[in-house]
Amino acid sequence: MWAAISYLLLAFILIFIGWEVNSIYFSIVFYWSALSLLLVGGAYIFDIAKVFRKRENGVIPFYIRWAFIPFLFGAQLYNAWARKHDKVPPIQKINEHLFLACRLFPSDIDTLKENGITAILDVTCEFDGLEWSSTQENINYLNIPVLDHSVPTHSQLNQAINWIHHHVQKDRRVVVHCALGRGRSVFVMAAYLLSQNKDADVHQILAQIKETRETANLNKRQLHHLAKRHKKGELVIKNKAFLIANPVSGTKMWQDKQHLIIASLSAYYDLTVLTTSKEVNGVALAKQAIKEQPDIIIACGGDGTVTEVASVLVHTKCRLGIIPLGTANALAHVLMGIKSKFIPVEQACDLIIDGQTSLIDTAYCNDELMLLLAGIGFEHSMIEKADREAKNKSGQLAYLNGFLQAFGEQKAQVLTIKLDDNEPTQVSTNSFIVANAAPFTTLLAQGGGQPDHSDGLLDVNWLIPNKENGTTVLSIAELMFSSITQTHLAINSHHTNAKRVEVSAEQEIKYVVDGEVKTSNKLVITISPGSLNVICKEQLDK
Repeated sequence: MWAAISYLLLAFILIFIGWEVNSIYFSIVFYWSALSLLLVGGAYIFDIAKVFRKRENGVIPFYIRWAFIPFLFGAQLYNAWARKHDKVPPIQKINEHLFLACRLFPSDIDTLKENGITAILDVTCEFDGLEWSSTQENINYLNIPVLDHSVPTHSQLNQAINWIHHHVQKDRRVVVHCALGRGRSVFVMAAYLLSQNKDADVHQILAQIKETRETANLNKRQLHHLAKRHKKGELVIKNKAFLIANPVSGTKMWQDKQHLIIASLSAYYDLTVLTTSKEVNGVALAKQAIKEQPDIIIACGGDGTVTEVASVLVHTKCRLGIIPLGTANALAHVLMGIKSKFIPVEQACDLIIDGQTSLIDTAYCNDELMLLLAGIGFEHSMIEKADREAKNKSGQLAYLNGFLQAFGEQKAQVLTIKLDDNEPTQVSTNSFIVANAAPFTTLLAQGGGQPDHSDGLLDVNWLIPNKENGTTVLSIAELMFSSITQTHLAINSHHTNAKRVEVSAEQEIKYVVDGEVKTSNKLVITISPGSLNVICKEQLDK
């Protein structure tokens, strides 16, 4: 906070000077400098290192650089002066594979080569990194932006130590640097060393670092965070990964995205890639992978592939990652948000690299895993009419066309419903949905708003047909409004929650579970709370 106050105070002084000077040109310079410092002060107050927009390759966009030129220029001068008068060398060896350094310049390339360093982790945000590709050296570079005197987030630190470990396992030498090699880089280095020695003490590790780099010195906040994360067991390398890909999911995107996916994840994970076939499905491959005790198994395909892999991971500690390559990708939409519809691969890889997880509920329908929902009536007809050929040709529009056909048919049926230990009751409906999870676009599951996949309850929804007109457009509009407002406002539908749902009928029931069409004389659906550990957009169980 003292840094934020200092920058803001200096900014107000510059504003005052700019107001007092007579020259408009000098006023512009002072106001410009004040704006730069105000932005930096705000970044420190709200702990937003991304204000500089520094990318993973170390480049700060030119439009950001212009706004921050006064601050960046000042930081450059101070950094150059401090480096020149520093009592320790710019780069120092901590152990056989790890080095600590201050900000690196082209003049340091020879030192890097002499020490066999081929990987650079930059944990600064306030100045451009070198364009290492232009040096024609075999340098792997990653930037994780952290404000000076601050600490990386949980996901940033997880990303950093996994990246370091990946290179160390490949017998490569890694240098971690910040502005002066005293705080942020020491924090990350100590975190990695602690991850390799769970019995070590924080102060013991820092003393080990200081034996080599005597200027290394964490501030109170950094020391507190490091000790806290070590005590909570957060400093653990989790980078053994299996990726199970379905090459025919959706529009066969795997062929186009395979290189991007493997290149993105291989920088952080020891990755093994397996692909499904007509003979071997996701269940068999997941059982094969789980024997190797991986930290994460990534399902790369549609909702069917995800369900197959997840069926092996339920009630285990292994994390499930999802890269949506299917047609609907409904579970990815729930866990990752609407961006999964537009940049599915890029967003999914970023989330898997960040590694944030949450426990979600799963369910079983007739003893088969159900992550999303079971549907009778419209939902079944829609999926049945959207066959493989239609999905390959039209994508998600195939589902819309299937729904419109099903809606036009208006076939109601009588079902006997038993919820938990309540007495059975009969309902006449043309749409019956039992949902564990569903995106807001799955309107028929929105009778009580979007289902909560971490509440330990199933969402049960059914439409009540009008005796004269069947299910009207108004009923669908009401469900859409319920989806938007997250409330139960639909008049012609019924919504409730239960932990166990039994459905029976006089005739055989045609239904769909997570996109798969099935038939049975009876449905028994039960919830299994908090049984699957998944990579997601945020900590859903907070």
